[in-house]
Amino acid sequence: MDFIFRNKRISGILTVLPGRTVTFEEEMGNYSFSAAKSMKLKLAMGYKEHRIARPGQCSSDFCIHGLQYLFDNGLLDKDSIDALLFVSQSPDYYMPPTSNIIQGHFNMKHDMVCLDINQGCAGFEIGLIQAFMMLEQPAVNKVVLLNADVLSPKVSDRDRNSKPLIGDAASVTVIEKSDDSSVIHANVRMDGTGAFALNIPAGGFRLPSSPETAVMEEDSAGNFRSKDNLVMQGDNVFNFVQREVPPMIDHLLEQAGISKDDVDWYMFHQPNKFMLHKLADKLGVPYGKMPANIVENFGNASGVTVPTNISYNLGDSVVEGTRLVCMAGFGVGLTWSSILMELGNMNFNQIIEF
Repeated sequence: MDFIFRNKRISGILTVLPGRTVTFEEEMGNYSFSAAKSMKLKLAMGYKEHRIARPGQCSSDFCIHGLQYLFDNGLLDKDSIDALLFVSQSPDYYMPPTSNIIQGHFNMKHDMVCLDINQGCAGFEIGLIQAFMMLEQPAVNKVVLLNADVLSPKVSDRDRNSKPLIGDAASVTVIEKSDDSSVIHANVRMDGTGAFALNIPAGGFRLPSSPETAVMEEDSAGNFRSKDNLVMQGDNVFNFVQREVPPMIDHLLEQAGISKDDVDWYMFHQPNKFMLHKLADKLGVPYGKMPANIVENFGNASGVTVPTNISYNLGDSVVEGTRLVCMAGFGVGLTWSSILMELGNMNFNQIIEF
C-alpha cells in the first residue's frame, strides 16, 4: 500500500538509551561455542556492545524520562500534544494501554488521542504513517510518536543467535503540520504467513507462561532457550529481507521519480551489520550512505534502531540543514515499510541516557 502526504514534518527526535552497557566478551562464556567461533561471529555480525535496561525498567519508563527531558528543556510543550502514539512489542501491561499510562503520568489534557500500536522492526515507519494520517485532521496539529522496546528479559542468555544483538531503547519523535509542501512518499507491506519467523511462543493467552514453558531446551545449533524466550528463524528472516526490501525501495523511489543517487541517506532498521551490508549490495547503495553501526554500539532495539540511527549518525546535520532521507524497517510480522522525506531544520536530534 502506497501513501502520499504533504505539509507535515518531523520537528524533533530524542533517543533514550539505557545507561547500562554490556560487551560481547562479557556474555560469550554463556554460549556452547568455542571462544574462537564466538569471536569470528563477532567480526562477521558487527557485535561489540549493547545497551540493556536495568532490572525493573519498562518501556514506559524510558518514554517518560525522554518526555520529561523535553518538557524541562523547553523543547516540547505538554499542552500542545494532540495525539500520543506508543509503538512497542513490550508494553508494561496487557491492559491498560501504555500510552494512557504515560498520558496519565503527566496529567495531559483529555482532548487528545492515545493509541498503542503492536509493531516491532517496522514500528517507526508504521508509527510515522499513522501520525501523518492523524495530522490530516483539522483538530490534530502535533503528534508525539513513542517507540520503545525492552525485550532483553525475553531473550535467553544462552541464545547466541539473539542475545548478542538485542538492545533496549526508546525514542520520542515529534511530528507536526508544516507550511512546507514537499511530498512525503511512504509504503507498507505485510505477510502474516511468515509471522512466526520472529516469535515469543509463550506468555500470551494462546500459551500462558508456566513452569513447563520455562524449561530450557537446546536447538540443533546449540542454543538454549525456553518457550518464554524470543526465537528467531535467522535464515528465513535474512531471505525475507533480501527478497522483499529491495523491490519495496525501488518502488518507493519510482513513485517519487528520483534515483538512488538522489537520496542523501538510507536510514534503515539494523538487525546486524552483515544483513545490512548484503542489503546495500543488493540495492546498489554505497555503505557510506547506509550506516550499519547501531547494533555494534547499542544493540538491536527493534523499530527504535531507525531513530537511533538518525540521532547517532545525522546529529545536528538535520538541525542546521536538510537531507533527503529514505527510512525503512523490516522484520517481525512479517512487516516491511519505507518512507522518503526531507529531514531538516529540526528543533532537536539528540541521544540521552537513562
